Amino acid sequence: MRQNDHPVPATPFAVTTTAQPLTALPTVARRPSSLPSSPFDRAYAFRTLALLSAIAALIVYIDVMLTPALPTIAAEYGVSIAQTSLLISLYTVFGVAVMPIIGKLGDIYGKKRVMVLTLAAYLAIATTTSFAPTFDLILASRFFQGIGLGVFPLCFSLAREQFPRALVPRAQGLISAVQVAGGAFGLLVGAVFTLDFGWQANYHLALPCILVLTVLAVVLVRESENRKAGVHLDYVGASWLGASLTALVLGLSEGASWGWSSLPTLGLVVGGVGLLLPLALYELRQSEPVLDLHLLRQRNVMISNVLMLAYGASVFLSFQAITYYMQLPAPSGFGLNTVQTGLYLLPLIVVILPVAYGVGIVIPNSGVKPFLYLGALLGGVSFLLLSTATSPAEVGGFLAVYAVGSGLLSVSIQNLLVLSLAKSEMGLGTSLNSAFRYIGQSLGAPLSGAILSTFVSAPMVAGGARLVLPTHLAFQFCFYTAAAVFVVVGVAALFAHEVMGPRAPKESTTPVRG
Repeated sequence: MRQNDHPVPATPFAVTTTAQPLTALPTVARRPSSLPSSPFDRAYAFRTLALLSAIAALIVYIDVMLTPALPTIAAEYGVSIAQTSLLISLYTVFGVAVMPIIGKLGDIYGKKRVMVLTLAAYLAIATTTSFAPTFDLILASRFFQGIGLGVFPLCFSLAREQFPRALVPRAQGLISAVQVAGGAFGLLVGAVFTLDFGWQANYHLALPCILVLTVLAVVLVRESENRKAGVHLDYVGASWLGASLTALVLGLSEGASWGWSSLPTLGLVVGGVGLLLPLALYELRQSEPVLDLHLLRQRNVMISNVLMLAYGASVFLSFQAITYYMQLPAPSGFGLNTVQTGLYLLPLIVVILPVAYGVGIVIPNSGVKPFLYLGALLGGVSFLLLSTATSPAEVGGFLAVYAVGSGLLSVSIQNLLVLSLAKSEMGLGTSLNSAFRYIGQSLGAPLSGAILSTFVSAPMVAGGARLVLPTHLAFQFCFYTAAAVFVVVGVAALFAHEVMGPRAPKESTTPVRG
């Protein structure tokens, strides 16, 4: 096996910095993989894990909670639905652009320090969003609020450092699970608060929680020992990568509104992709690149990014279709309101939490790859079942099957990545992986919209008017496409190297001190 395909720690501590050589580090005798290395502060590690999980869940909650309020905001400020959709897409655009930069800064200056500063900036910007008097100010504030997405890779990285290798899957499983739960709660609670108290109430509820969690992070979380002292951020490469990702994600997100053949859409997508080649050539000459091609070429890192891209595309492709399916009037959908739709999404929360945490417990003995295969299989089967659904109850039941597959996949992909990275590369590696996920989501949403707008009918409604609606076949094609994406996930997983369990190299199961 090539070292680049599966990096293994050079010492039990797996610490690499530019400030001191590995030989200066103390050594610890290796133990069986089922036992953590010493010293390991279990109480601190699990307390920190709970705090990082709460931070990740809250960021996702705030990200999603505004979605049910888009029609209300459109009516309140006299703007179109297309304009309000920018509140979602621009948030993602800025978040994807800054995630690799924030991750790299965490590797250089300390993941706790960068996370706290990011949370402080996020709190200030979110406060501005909630009190903005005009739609243009809301739009600008929401754009910069995307900085919150940079917190996710830092949470995953800090959690990786707190635990010995055998307990890392459990930590990653919990954070992955609460992320999904935070999103589902955001849809439901966001809808309730918007209907009863106004959309600003969602922020007024969340802002004190951000403040409390930021203070707790300052007081309770220890700074990462894995820093690259004396290294400086590649500002040119960071700005270049940010511009490329901004153009690419914005073009994909707004293509449905602007027209896929329009000059703005084509210019942004082609320009974003075109910037990557000269950027890659530039970064090859840098000692600490933001777009680290040597890192991305490592087999498990590359496959993790492909899997996350496909997974992100399937999630947004399917859930945009499901939302329309539940809320459009018959004969296209079931005619539910936003709150009712949120209630039928509850199986996601009820199922995915124990599944994601449970698979994290089992991975050290069984390995990651079996759950990649099983998650891909269940994800594909769930969408084939959804294509046959004839009632909201069936949709909810089949989503429970999807929740099992999604829980298995999200946790196993995350562990495949973090257990293949050196700790000094954790911030950049996880942030690039998160960027791939959001790029996938930007691909999935317009693909769903294209399918739903292609297969339409115009049934007669009251008053003799005709209403153009997607046909049942349109929703079936969305679900078939999502199922096909999971087939791609399963095939790509075949090429990954196992990182835990009996089929992993002996070094991969050696616990390391966090």
